[in-house]
Amino acid sequence: MTEQREKDIIGSFIGFADRLVDDYDVLELTTRLAQDCARLLDVAAVGLLLADAGGVLHLLAATSEEARHLEAFQLQRDEGPCLDCYHTGRPVSVADLTTETGRWPRFTMVAAEQGFASVHAIPMRLRQDRLGALGLFGTTSGALGADDLTLAQGLAHVASIAIVQANRAADRDEVLPALQAAVASRAAVETAKGVLAEVHQIDMPDAFTRLRNYAQAHAERLSDVARQVISGTTASRQLIDDIAGRAEVVRSSTTGH
Repeated sequence: MTEQREKDIIGSFIGFADRLVDDYDVLELTTRLAQDCARLLDVAAVGLLLADAGGVLHLLAATSEEARHLEAFQLQRDEGPCLDCYHTGRPVSVADLTTETGRWPRFTMVAAEQGFASVHAIPMRLRQDRLGALGLFGTTSGALGADDLTLAQGLAHVASIAIVQANRAADRDEVLPALQAAVASRAAVETAKGVLAEVHQIDMPDAFTRLRNYAQAHAERLSDVARQVISGTTASRQLIDDIAGRAEVVRSSTTGH
């Protein structure tokens, strides 16, 4: 491990630790976590799936449209490594997806169409409760090193703690409401993205970037800004114009859709 990479990893964990001791936006934190995974690990893109109270998986964050499309395909077709990882509670690592056409025939085809050749799925859990899965997608075939897999699992643990702690869910009976709240927040963001895209004729990634930048610039939760956008009030219409009209990039222009 190079000295710079070690500093980057330490910086990532320190950044998350700092956020966890304060009031934080779980969507913003998990989006940043997915971005850090893509930056720190030997993968091209990352997606994060979260289960709701009924055990149905939903997409919470993704670092590219290709990863978003592939994660959504797994959910729609009920087929793929991230689903297997969630249901078994164990990591799934595939160095070469062409060897798994019999196991996931439709998934491997779509993965190739999106430019992915390898995938690694990391379980998210709290004690014995399965919360979701972290999907790591590579554009070239090859196994993920042991150090990277350990780091990925550590980052998945951070995401799990953040999601549950956001609702102060210390007991098992409170875990499911915490998951449901996170899924509902993501749904609000998706709706708000659609509103911005439709009103101002911009694409969905651009809508997300502007929504996120506005939330960061005004120190508001991403989910709260999204709910204001879709409220249908007079104030929300002005907010839509303000968000879509922002030209500056806040902190980083990197998106997580």
